[in-house]
Amino acid sequence: MFRTALRNVLAHKGRLLMTMLAVMLGTAFVAGTLIFTDTMGNALRSQNSKSYADIAVTVSDGSAVSRGYDHGGNGESANAPTLTEDARQKVAALPGVADARGVVSGFAGIADKKGALIGNGFSTTGTNYVPGADGTDPRYPLVEGRGPKGAGEIALDTRTAEKGGFKPGDTVRVAVNGPVMELKLTGTLHTNDPRVRAGGSLAAFDTATAQQLYLSPGRYAELDVKAKPGTDDTALLAAVKQTVPQGDNIDARTGRELAAKQDEMIAQGTKVLNTFLMGFAGIALFVGIFIIANTFTMLVAQRTKELALLRAVGATRRQITRSVKVEAVLVGLTASVAGLLAGIGIAVGLKALVNGPMDANLPDGPLVVAPTTVLIAIAVGVLVTLVAAWLPARRASRIAPVAAMSATEQPATQKSLVVRNTIGLLFTLAGAGALAAGAAGKEVKLVGLGAGALLIGVFVLTPLLSRPLISLLAPVLRAVYGTPGKLAQENAVRNPRRTAATASALTIGVTLITSLTVMGASVNKAVDKAAATDLKADYTVAMQNFSMLSPELAGQIAKAPGVSAMSGERSLPVTVGQGEDDEYLVAVDAATIDQLATVKVKEGSADALKQGKLLVSSARSEHAGYKVGSVLAVTYPDGTKGSLTVGGVMEANTALAGVVAPEAVVGPHAKPGSGLNKIMVKGVNGPTDELKQALRDATGGNPLISVKGDKDIKAESRQSVTDMLNMMYGLLGMSVVIAVLGVVNTMAMSVFERRREIGMLRAIGLDRLGIRRMVRLESLLIALFGGLVGVGLGILVAWAGIRTVADSFKDITTVVPPLQVACYLLAAAAIGLLAALWPAHRAAKLDILDSIKSQ
Repeated sequence: MFRTALRNVLAHKGRLLMTMLAVMLGTAFVAGTLIFTDTMGNALRSQNSKSYADIAVTVSDGSAVSRGYDHGGNGESANAPTLTEDARQKVAALPGVADARGVVSGFAGIADKKGALIGNGFSTTGTNYVPGADGTDPRYPLVEGRGPKGAGEIALDTRTAEKGGFKPGDTVRVAVNGPVMELKLTGTLHTNDPRVRAGGSLAAFDTATAQQLYLSPGRYAELDVKAKPGTDDTALLAAVKQTVPQGDNIDARTGRELAAKQDEMIAQGTKVLNTFLMGFAGIALFVGIFIIANTFTMLVAQRTKELALLRAVGATRRQITRSVKVEAVLVGLTASVAGLLAGIGIAVGLKALVNGPMDANLPDGPLVVAPTTVLIAIAVGVLVTLVAAWLPARRASRIAPVAAMSATEQPATQKSLVVRNTIGLLFTLAGAGALAAGAAGKEVKLVGLGAGALLIGVFVLTPLLSRPLISLLAPVLRAVYGTPGKLAQENAVRNPRRTAATASALTIGVTLITSLTVMGASVNKAVDKAAATDLKADYTVAMQNFSMLSPELAGQIAKAPGVSAMSGERSLPVTVGQGEDDEYLVAVDAATIDQLATVKVKEGSADALKQGKLLVSSARSEHAGYKVGSVLAVTYPDGTKGSLTVGGVMEANTALAGVVAPEAVVGPHAKPGSGLNKIMVKGVNGPTDELKQALRDATGGNPLISVKGDKDIKAESRQSVTDMLNMMYGLLGMSVVIAVLGVVNTMAMSVFERRREIGMLRAIGLDRLGIRRMVRLESLLIALFGGLVGVGLGILVAWAGIRTVADSFKDITTVVPPLQVACYLLAAAAIGLLAALWPAHRAAKLDILDSIKSQ
């Protein structure tokens, strides 16, 4: 039987080619994901080990929060110990210490020659340059020029200098969270900082300047200790702990510990990425299952006489089943090996994509093809093929020796159809119920389970659905194409199971793409609506990295020409009660906030803020139990105590959320220098270019500060949604390609199976064009059927998913973009037509007499 299976694979290698391609593509996705994440993780760990290679001990000050990064928290305490120059010198004098480096860091926005920020706001890094006896800093090797030596000088990493077109001697505009500074570029340097390599920037100042900008004179955020050869880092750690100031904010660890911690974070990050990509690989393999099962089902049907003859000469049912399974193993093994090789290419491509258009600039490293990756890729391919071939193998074993000798294909029994439809109906009802319950209860996991069960149920019921849906399209085909159209419709519904299996592969891709599109359109509309109704301000001023604005900026903006009203917004942490709960107050200007945001009160007074009371969002009211008249005993960041009364409960609002307090009441208790989250501005003449420029001028042209109007907010939101959707579409592209292969495979095998029928049609007068048209239209019907089912399921799943995020997006509704949905149906039709080109050509080329003589 093994020889028989091997002979069958070799005899039908052309018909199994598309199946092998489907398995290969799915396996390639799995292998490529594993190789890419292993390669990335290995390169990051290698770079991480180099970063800590010369650091024996690191001491960090948890309270050393850079100005601008402190989000109004209790931050540094006046009584907290700090790392000073004196502490650094004491550590440097310890036996076994070769050097003790004081580190200062924060953010520093670099403007290009047009004033735009270089890099992304989250990774605009500033640090101190610490030259040794030779005038260079070993941590940041110089590429050109020299390091900074005074307050008016700066050095940049080579990529940032290249992006900005800067050379040593040029003037560079730099901003922290205060006025823009114009500094002389003294040199360019190299860095392995992953934030910079991921698209950020690095600005290096002399130590005194960095301390003045980020902390205070003579203070460090971290001490990096380098040991002399032969020194035990554990013993050195103990000595360092005895030397540095003691406090909860001071943490000392060995370099090995920090490197291990970073390795854990890298492993977690690559695990998340691996899981994300594996989800799409699983979708591709799931689509492949339909194609594999369909192919083996058709092969079994075409070999009915052969299998019946084997039964007649003594082969048992178990042997027949094994022969089909052996075929599946051989197909899966061959395709998996090819998929593994293709996966290496995919990993190389992903790395080039990340380092190229995505500009992540991952560290260089060898391609890692682990033994486990090889085993997983081959095992997945073989198992998926075996699972898909299980039902066809069972059907093959049930072929009766005598009854099947005169038939080409055994029709499904009434019992099997009833069982199949019953199972499908139960899955569909259970999935629909779970979907509805998850949507009502806003449970994402329940919606996911419901969607999965619903998809399975619909797939099982697809043969039942194919006849009525395809019949809806039949009149149009008959009216336009006549006999070929009628024949195409009859062929499409002749074997509902085969049609269903072929269409289901395409249905999966259309379902996912449609649901993503509907959810994206719904989120965009909700954000647009909220921006238009909740926010009255013409412009919002904020830091691009979500750090704090300098409090002095509010006064500068208030004086800008064309400003009629403005309000800063700051987060103020307070302790409620006897230290039991923490609450963040959103402090705003009570006199102007009603001109800048729409505040609708469900309970209490709309003038609560002007009365010195609190306004609480409805969500926060439900969660914390705050009611109108509730009195909150609070302890402010400056240590003083007070009480605040809830004066009103607001309707959901995207501009104001949580607990809103009047700045005049709570502002005086903020920590000195506490920054602002954002500043809302209303113009005399509305949102004009003149007002926008005036606000930019008021910020000193700081590249880190954004001035956004209603259109900017909408465009930014739409762009982020579009980027996410494009990435999802790209990852789903593999499953769509596999679905196309399935249509091609089914049509090609169908043509082979119906050679005699096609020959008879040619003999009674149907020309080659009619044959081609018949095959193409049959493929078109199958693809449109899959597309229609996919669109319907996609909209339903999207509706349930949107319900689960209703709390995050005010008044969100399900929006179905008709043009895009129509495009997906047209794309499905195009896929059907293109997939049928080769099978249709092959059918038209069949010799009439040879076809009629075929059995």
